[in-house]
Amino acid sequence: MSRKKPDLLTQQARLRRKHREKGQVLAIFRKPMRESLTSVLPITAIVLLLCFTVTPVSNNAMMAFLVGSLLLIVGMGLFSLGSEMSMIPLGEAVGKEITRSKKVWIIVAISFLIGVIITVAEPDLQVLASQVPAIENDVIIWSVALGVGVFLVIALLRILLGIPLSYLLIGFYAVVFTLAMFVSPDFWSIAFDSGGVTMTVPFIMALGVGVSAVRNDKHAGGDSFGLVALCSIGPILTVLLLGLLYKPDGSSYTPVTVPDAQDTVEMFRSYTHALPEYFKEILVSLAPIAGFFLIFQLLTRRLNRRQVMSMIVGFLYTYLGLVLFLTGVNVGFMPVGNFLGQSIASLECSWVLIPIAMVIGYFIVAAEPAVHILNRQVEEITAGSIPASAMNLALSIGVSVSLALAMIRVLTGISIMWFLLPGYALSLILSFVVPKIFTSIAFDSGGVAS
Repeated sequence: MSRKKPDLLTQQARLRRKHREKGQVLAIFRKPMRESLTSVLPITAIVLLLCFTVTPVSNNAMMAFLVGSLLLIVGMGLFSLGSEMSMIPLGEAVGKEITRSKKVWIIVAISFLIGVIITVAEPDLQVLASQVPAIENDVIIWSVALGVGVFLVIALLRILLGIPLSYLLIGFYAVVFTLAMFVSPDFWSIAFDSGGVTMTVPFIMALGVGVSAVRNDKHAGGDSFGLVALCSIGPILTVLLLGLLYKPDGSSYTPVTVPDAQDTVEMFRSYTHALPEYFKEILVSLAPIAGFFLIFQLLTRRLNRRQVMSMIVGFLYTYLGLVLFLTGVNVGFMPVGNFLGQSIASLECSWVLIPIAMVIGYFIVAAEPAVHILNRQVEEITAGSIPASAMNLALSIGVSVSLALAMIRVLTGISIMWFLLPGYALSLILSFVVPKIFTSIAFDSGGVAS
């Protein structure tokens, strides 16, 4: 009896430990999945309401949209979890390491290399390049990558030297708009679009946090932001420079089509056929960062074994999350969104597109994975004085108003410069009125939310 009792107690302790470990594992997934669910459900409800009232779609398209919504929720949750485990720790570690030596040439060389390798394989950039028939794809991709590399160097040196971000923004955007005067208007939209599709945002933002950690002054935390803002300028300048060398060739975006499956099996095949493409695409996109992580760890031995294993698992979560996210967006979400836009714009009261776009813009911000990363970092850096909920509300309102202006431009054909010039002018003027940290966060959020 005395032997059996201890054995029974040991067995019960093991069972309790297993249940506790299982609960901890579930808790890790619970938070990102809950955030993802609350982000995607509102936009899904809006689209369903439009489909059942103003713009009816086929049952097959509706089924594809619902499956896409599910993939979006799971993918965004895995991406957020994976970024916290891999991208953010890696970015902070690299930032601290390259600034530890305090040798400028090391900072310049490594940051330029990072900027190029995280841009050249970016899937969104490859999609944008294919939409510009006037210029070869490789020319656009490598030009934009070089632009990001150069401006990432500038952004990191700004943090180390403590240069006010507003001064750099005014100077560089003055160059941008002056250069635009000598370029065909057909390149303007492409140039400014290229600034929003070129960066692995969580890694870039974490890199700024790591570099700023070297400084001990009171403005170091605020200066950790601003990398995304400056890195967005590089692609704009390089595409405008290409506009001086190339003539426009009627470049236009290729519209996506609504899935026209005959039954649920065929609709399911549209997803299974797309998955291998995105598995390959995201593998190419993340491979340079994973390779950089491997080389970084072999040379510095900065991370212990437990951290390395956690980051490897994080990379896998990030990879799988991005694959599911992009598959759901491109197969289910985007075709229905494109169809809704065409259908509403063809109505006699096409102006209704403006309020609808505002409502969608308000809620769709929360469906961008990088927004959650930015909001969380802002809350941490400011010790909760700028809560994530306030950031989310501000971004939602901003994108809502911006989409309304975009729809007005689409419906009227007004030049994009009538919107860009006043918008940037007002933002730069406000940068001298508000606290410095808000300037960096504001211009970063423009690149993240787009």
